[in-house]
Parts: sequence; structure tokens; C-alpha cells
Amino acid sequence: MIDEVGGQPRISVVTPSYNQAEFLEATLRSVISQGYPDLEYVVVDGGSTDGSADLIRRYEADIDWWTSEPDDGHAHALNKGFAHTTGEIMCWINSSDLYYPWTLATVAEIFSQLPQVEWIMGVASQFDAGGRPRAVGSSYGMNVYDVLAGDYKWIQQESVFWRRRLWERAGGRLDQDLRCAGDFDLWLRFFRLTPLYSVGTVLGGFRVHDDRLGETSDNCYEREADELYGRFVASTDRGTLARARAVRLLRPRRLTVVAESLAKAGVLPWYRHPRVQYDFEQAAWTVR
Repeated sequence: MIDEVGGQPRISVVTPSYNQAEFLEATLRSVISQGYPDLEYVVVDGGSTDGSADLIRRYEADIDWWTSEPDDGHAHALNKGFAHTTGEIMCWINSSDLYYPWTLATVAEIFSQLPQVEWIMGVASQFDAGGRPRAVGSSYGMNVYDVLAGDYKWIQQESVFWRRRLWERAGGRLDQDLRCAGDFDLWLRFFRLTPLYSVGTVLGGFRVHDDRLGETSDNCYEREADELYGRFVASTDRGTLARARAVRLLRPRRLTVVAESLAKAGVLPWYRHPRVQYDFEQAAWTVR
């Protein structure tokens, strides 16, 4: 069931975790301390042995459902968590990463004011091991032609939020056969269905530390992402691929900006990067 409090959509957040007690509390607090009125928070611990369960227990009054038991990996933990959610807006934040104090309220405003938007990505940012923000990326958007042209590794999961209806249309689960790149597989399924809207503000950040997910000696994420990308290209029609080849010729990035200008002028009408920006005069979020 989808519920709303005071006209604000329910937001379902899942945090998967395994032996991340060093960082987990900061992640929990980055979600709970926002005080969002219709937050549905689920925490799925994989049977940690570092005291994570005791830490989660201290916050269980603000958590709708949690468990600490062995699972079959990251995607399985997320599927288990999302099965216990009902919110209209969905997302996950891993157990060392962080949201900003305004994240959930901002996401709620955007989805409430812009019904045509089905998934969004904020400006990418990174924290150091101590939780201090150290880097903010560019606000360039990404569309399916960029992905097909090979620019497909820069969607920051911590900054992505989507509607439940899109999740259900895309299969309603992550691929548990993938050990590291389950997020990228989900993004590709989303791209098949609707454009990604880029939001001109930071919404979440990735903590850089030695034990982070995807940083493995066997390059797990890169290998899986490359394989998924190959399948995505192979299943794409020739006309779309021809456009993607044209985009590839427009690199580096400054030439892509030229292509975006041509799209706005009607010369390349298909090469657009939908953006969500705040209009200060109207005090509302708008699509550009």
C-alpha cells in the first residue's frame, strides 16, 4: 500500500550491511536524523560479527523492519529489504555511505511536483573515511545514448531515487546472480523504460575507504558492468546505436555540451539530458 503523510510521499530506504560497524551508525543517523515524516526504513544485516546488530538495535525505534542473518550477497539483501517496503519512492544507501540533511525532503518535493519524473540522480559527491565531504562532481546529465556510447560508469547509486511503479515495471528486484554490479543492471533496465533526470544539487555521497563495496582485487564491478554493457548494446536497435556512435564522436565532454546545445536548438532533438532545477522565483522544482 502507498501512503502519504501531510501530502508527502512515503519514502522507503533500505540499508544493506555486513561487518561495517565502524561506519554503520553514521549511515543510520544520516537517514533517521532528517525527521522525514513518512520515512519507511529497513536495515538488512548479513549476520555481522562486529557488533553491528547491537548498534542497529539501539536505533530500532526509528527502523520499520530489520534483521541480522546470513544472506546470499548484496543483491539478495536488498531484495529482502525491499520486500518489506511499501513506499511510493524507493532508494538504498549502503552501510558506509551518507545522505545530506536535506535529502529526503528534497526528493519528496521533486517527485510530488513533477509527476512525469520517474527516476533521478543528484550531483555526485564523495566523503573521506572520516565522513567529511571532499569532492563534488559535475552536474552533467546522462541519457541512453551516452550509455551506449560507453559513458556508463558514472551513475552514483547513493544519489539515485525512483518511483515504485518504475521498479515494478523493471522487474521489481535486483539480479542476485550479480555480486557487485546489481545497481548498474537496474539502471540499464530503467533506461529502457524512461529517461534519467539529473538534479542540480547533492543528494547522497559515497564514502571512500579501504573496505568499500566494489573495491575488490578481482575488479568484480568492472567485469560485471562491462558484461552488462555488452548485452545492453547487443539488444539495442540499429537506429539507436547509430545515434550513439554519433555521440561517441562528440567526445570529449566539451563537445558533448555543444551537442546538447544543438539538441535544444532542434538540430539533434533526440540528444537531450532532462534536468530538474530549482526555480527561485516560483519556489518550485522545474524540468529544463
